[in-house]
Amino acid sequence: MNIEDTQQAIIADFSVYDDWMDKYTYLIELGNELEPIDASYKIDQNLIRGCQSRVWLQQKLEGELLIFEAESDALIVKGLVALLLKVFSGRTPQEILDAEPYFIDEIGLRQHLSPTRSNGLMAMVKQIKLYALAYKQIASQKK
Repeated sequence: MNIEDTQQAIIADFSVYDDWMDKYTYLIELGNELEPIDASYKIDQNLIRGCQSRVWLQQKLEGELLIFEAESDALIVKGLVALLLKVFSGRTPQEILDAEPYFIDEIGLRQHLSPTRSNGLMAMVKQIKLYALAYKQIASQKK
């Protein structure tokens, strides 16, 4: 499934819920399904700056694909992290750079999150894109 299909699936999943309490419950469920990252990755270097909660983001390149692992100490934020991993993990750096995460607005996240959580979500997207840019530049230097 490509990024477009993944975003459409997320939009469809959220569309079955009419009220935001149900959507928050679903976000928490997604976060609870997220595999915890190894404790060795919970270091300052992996913390996302700009998040109210603590969010650790670890990345590695497997072949041409950028793989992300992440965790948060807040339930709703863990759900947000899970959504971002569904969209961006396991993609090429170029796919990540080309993708616009429109699902965030389509499902109403930006409008229904507190300003600090919304800023944190955008900080996570920015960090993912920065990693993609860095890996793309490394790959182009090797050629």
